[in-house]
Amino acid sequence: MVSQQAAPARPGAVSSAIRLNRRLDPAALASVFARHGRIHVPQVLDAASARVVGQAIASGEVPWTRSVTVNGNPYDIGLPTLAAMPPERAAQFRAAVDEAARAGFQYEFDAWRLSDVVEAGERRGGPLAALEAVYDLVNSEAFLGFVRAMTGDPHAVYADAQATRYTAGHFLTAHDDAVEGKNRLFAYVLNFTPVWRADWGGLLLFHDADGHVSEGYTPTFNALNIFRVPQAHAVSQVASFVTASRYSITGWIRSRRG
Repeated sequence: MVSQQAAPARPGAVSSAIRLNRRLDPAALASVFARHGRIHVPQVLDAASARVVGQAIASGEVPWTRSVTVNGNPYDIGLPTLAAMPPERAAQFRAAVDEAARAGFQYEFDAWRLSDVVEAGERRGGPLAALEAVYDLVNSEAFLGFVRAMTGDPHAVYADAQATRYTAGHFLTAHDDAVEGKNRLFAYVLNFTPVWRADWGGLLLFHDADGHVSEGYTPTFNALNIFRVPQAHAVSQVASFVTASRYSITGWIRSRRG
């Protein structure tokens, strides 16, 4: 069982329920990562761990907020607040989001910022304990050691994390994750979407310098996507006809906190 104790993470602690797949061989993956600076690793967690996290993230218990930029400023907006917007205000909000997406960097998806919760000592436990345990996992020696061995970078010492949900219309436009002072080495995505088709959108796309898509990853259940920063990428817009949700836990692996 996943512990429901509401306590801050211990450095390097791993929940007894959330484990990496013991069959992972970072040495076998290292040559692929060295060639492309990115890799898709299937079956990254053991089957029981993946099932527990997948159930938790889709449980309806996650306190999602809408993560979006408006007029160049980032916001996390409560879903009830969005639902209660007067029609005129909602139309203005929609127009601002769409205009920013046409002009440059923009995103819109649902998020729960695990790092903020865990690092503030405010774990929820209960149905959300498995998601909080993923934060412990990505900051454990088991995971960070795997990353260092696969990437050849000895400086990976910390990872932040947020749960994300993309539904119809959600997207993330092209960017490269490079932000001065953030100490980002790699971006990662742990996927927990049980069923997804490539023609539904929501694909992690990597862009060449000439503007073409060089590679794309479908959000496959229990797969890790990890890539070196900086690297141009985007998440394609989820199609309007899609009724499923694209679930993941994402973040950056860093050389230090801050």
